[in-house]
Amino acid sequence: MLVLASASPARLRVLRDAGLDPEVQVSGVPEDGLDHLSPDKIAGILAERKAAAVADRLRGDEQYARALVIGCDSVFDLDGLPLGKPDDAQDAVARWRQMRGQVGRLHTGHHVVDLAAGASVGEVATTVVRFASPDDAEIAAYVASGEPLSVAGAFTLDGRAGAFIDGIEGDPSNVIGLSVPLLRRLLAQLSVRITDLWC
Repeated sequence: MLVLASASPARLRVLRDAGLDPEVQVSGVPEDGLDHLSPDKIAGILAERKAAAVADRLRGDEQYARALVIGCDSVFDLDGLPLGKPDDAQDAVARWRQMRGQVGRLHTGHHVVDLAAGASVGEVATTVVRFASPDDAEIAAYVASGEPLSVAGAFTLDGRAGAFIDGIEGDPSNVIGLSVPLLRRLLAQLSVRITDLWC
């Protein structure tokens, strides 16, 4: 059984598109208090905390005795500054004005807990994102769509913001919220083949 410790519909969609059908259990882990760390470290720590919180909740329940719990968290890095979800529409507009024409990095922490084996593994995937230069009217229209308000960095690769991204270097699924190739490698470290989890 696969359990996703995230409320992100994008992560769930990535897993389903990859042939997996996880149960969703939201971790409820707070995401603040780590701003003094580098963006990649923040993503890794939060992913581990989310997976551990859900694993602790499920431990001892026979139904989840063989569950694999996946925790993820994404942090956008612009010039070394960690940018999570924007506070509001004004913040999203300001971020887009800052990001246009720039290059940033999207870090997604991945952590998998194997309840049966009592083992866990984790790693951070990083994808470079090159932004186009949308004008102020385009930025206002994008923010008014509501899309950037609930995602790290105030953009998505697979949505309306795709028109404002000139290119990426790295795994596209990582930008959406979860790197399937990295997940396969982490599962292999736990002696699990991703193909055995296909539904």
